[in-house]
Amino acid sequence: MRVSELARNARVNPDTVRFYTREGLLQPDRNPANNYQQYSADDLQKLRFARKARQLGFSLPEIKSILNHADDHHSPCPMVRRVFEHRLDEVEAQLQELTSLRDRMKNALGAWQSMPDGTPDGHTICRLIEHWDDPTMAGKE
Repeated sequence: MRVSELARNARVNPDTVRFYTREGLLQPDRNPANNYQQYSADDLQKLRFARKARQLGFSLPEIKSILNHADDHHSPCPMVRRVFEHRLDEVEAQLQELTSLRDRMKNALGAWQSMPDGTPDGHTICRLIEHWDDPTMAGKE
């Protein structure tokens, strides 16, 4: 398969195929007759796998590691579970941080609605921010 055919079969764009080739995930042969890259069914399987793994949040180095385990005839499943559990913990923490940020933003916006605009005077830049006191952050900085 050439780049365009592989891309079509994997439901990605040709730039994705080229990216994964540059990164060493795909290893096409060269057709001696025309010097085009020729991709195998194995490349298609790896590309489909990489696309699904990326959708689940796996990084390219993690995907390479998973594929290396599989190439060595070792089950990568225990490693996948471990990495995924760690990633899920990170995502949960990020969600908590984002939820807190959203709440602070809503509180600030509500308080700012009644505050007058100010002009920088050498002592202040933006009164809205400088006079903002977030009660949820007291003593946390």
